[in-house]
Amino acid sequence: MRIIPAIDIIDGKCVRLTKGDYDQKKIYNENPLEVAKMFEGAGIRYLHLVDLDGSKAKEIKNARVLDQIASKTSLNIDFGGGIRTDQDINIAFNAGAKQVNLGSVALENKKIYGEWLKKFGAEKIILSADSTNRKIAINGWQEESEVELFDLIMEYQDLGNKYIVCTDIAKDGMLQGIAVDLYKDLMNDFPDQRIIASGGVKDIKDVEAAASLNMDGIIIGKAIYENKISLEQLIKYVD
Repeated sequence: MRIIPAIDIIDGKCVRLTKGDYDQKKIYNENPLEVAKMFEGAGIRYLHLVDLDGSKAKEIKNARVLDQIASKTSLNIDFGGGIRTDQDINIAFNAGAKQVNLGSVALENKKIYGEWLKKFGAEKIILSADSTNRKIAINGWQEESEVELFDLIMEYQDLGNKYIVCTDIAKDGMLQGIAVDLYKDLMNDFPDQRIIASGGVKDIKDVEAAASLNMDGIIIGKAIYENKISLEQLIKYVD
């Protein structure tokens, strides 16, 4: 199982939000590269990098941070936030992203998502299926759509999608545990998808729970920054 620490960026700084609320922002470090190097130094191989400014602006805003981390570490970075156009996705890959996370564009522009799957390959694209009450949220989680989570995943599986990051927004940043029941249902209904848990991680038991479900990976943010989980505890899960 992939252990994937998260770095969320606002104004070039490493922050965390609670339930995706920009008004509940906490700055943890003003130098994201420093944080990324800390992860790398502990033996971590992956990084989930989110451009929160880009999510809000609907275009990439922190490509410089991505480029800096990609060029100065060996981390495999999946990058999301503001990717809406061919120009955006090219910026992300040219700046060093190994994969891109696509959320709002998947809901709003199925045609271009399908084109990107064909052009870049399913290994490069991650469907960011973030939900509240199993309904998809978009635009940096600022809006809840009427689209059912499982319907969206089925639709994109049929297009050839392979990777999914699924965040239960109600749990994000709350340190109350991952959405085990949701992930059980997803793993049961979509055995051919590589599903990554995200949101709510409170301690190492959540990592164990995701591993027991044979999930592809788990994204961990606040639990690391708030010292609920140490990097040493995570190393035995690193693949």
